[in-house]
Amino acid sequence: MGKMLGGEEEKDPDAAKKEEERQEALRQQEEERKAKHARMEAEREKVRQSIRDKYGLKKKEEKEAEEKAALEQACEGSLTRPKKAVPKGCGDEDEEDEESILDTVLKFLPGPLQDMFKK
Repeated sequence: MGKMLGGEEEKDPDAAKKEEERQEALRQQEEERKAKHARMEAEREKVRQSIRDKYGLKKKEEKEAEEKAALEQACEGSLTRPKKAVPKGCGDEDEEDEESILDTVLKFLPGPLQDMFKK
């Protein structure tokens, strides 16, 4: 009433102590709640694992890890023989070889066409 009439609020001398106890009780309740949820989740995980074992299923993380390992393993070694380098006669050829190929093609062309390409 004192506050409603414009007066000062009555101060409880044990208010600080009560507030501290209330905060401690809240903290303790929160810890108990978290512990309860952790136990429940552990129990759920046991059930999940028994189902995985029963049906031969794997966790999503395990599947991803196996896929990565398979990719890495495939990169390391190949089931086929190793590829050879570029065979001789292919790839790095000089200009002279290209000219000789052109000359070979020109030999098979009729006379007038050979004259056109030579010029």
